[in-house]
Amino acid sequence: MLLPIIGISIFLFFWSLAASSIDTSLGTFPGPKAVVTQFSALYSEHVAEREKADAFYDRQVKRNEAKLAKNPDYDAKIRAYTGKETFFDQIITSLITVTCGFLLAAVIAIPLGIWMGLSKRLNSALNPMIQIFKPVSPLAWLPLVTMVVSALYISDDPLVSKSFLTSLITVSLCSLWPMVINTAIGVSSIDSDLLNVSKVLRLPTFTHIKKIVLPASIPMIFTGMRLSFGVAWMVLIAAEMLAQNPGLGKFVWDEFQNGSSDSLARIMSAVIVIGFIGFLLDQIMLQLQRKVSWDKSSANV
Repeated sequence: MLLPIIGISIFLFFWSLAASSIDTSLGTFPGPKAVVTQFSALYSEHVAEREKADAFYDRQVKRNEAKLAKNPDYDAKIRAYTGKETFFDQIITSLITVTCGFLLAAVIAIPLGIWMGLSKRLNSALNPMIQIFKPVSPLAWLPLVTMVVSALYISDDPLVSKSFLTSLITVSLCSLWPMVINTAIGVSSIDSDLLNVSKVLRLPTFTHIKKIVLPASIPMIFTGMRLSFGVAWMVLIAAEMLAQNPGLGKFVWDEFQNGSSDSLARIMSAVIVIGFIGFLLDQIMLQLQRKVSWDKSSANV
């Protein structure tokens, strides 16, 4: 723990030093102290908003009880609280969106990557398209996805909001490719001895994939998944900022547009949270890899 603490301390020292010498149109660039102050303020705002929500529901319950006492046939209803989302609410929104988008991408990418790794012809056929779409920015995908969702997702009582669906699909489109590529490489580079064993035992295709292909290619599959989760998180923040969909990206953009004296410190707080969450997501994938991989040395980085 000593070396990471030393590294973080050095970073905080140079951050404080640099921040005090940078003047912007909104004031001095925020240092660590200003960011900590804003974290406290953001938490206080969250608590105050939750108290408002609780009071809102309590008033409805009391009102319904009073009306039911007068009229037992009264149809009591509870309306949802429509107050603004707090910083912590937006963190949860972003986490749900990125997880759903990543899982959708994994469901598509891993089977496709396995198929491509097993079939050289399919790999040759699909690889050019993958290389073309892989570098496309989420800012290019987002308008197309928005138009398609608006045209096709029409419902009087939608299961999920259009903004959630737009962000989810954009995240999935951009995080597919690292998983597909790494899975295909992992499957195609399986040791020939393992493949020969499968041939000698005449394993059925499904058993061959389950017993030989997946265990041997898990390190490369998880490398692709870790890369994809990082890409998914970055893409989501960009998509939320551009489309003004609920989440951390929208919080950053709203604070930038707000232009108050605290805006820079609040944006810097969001930046630190975004980076920390990205680190946690990568560590979760790493721990999962250690659980399912027979080669523990492959999950050390």
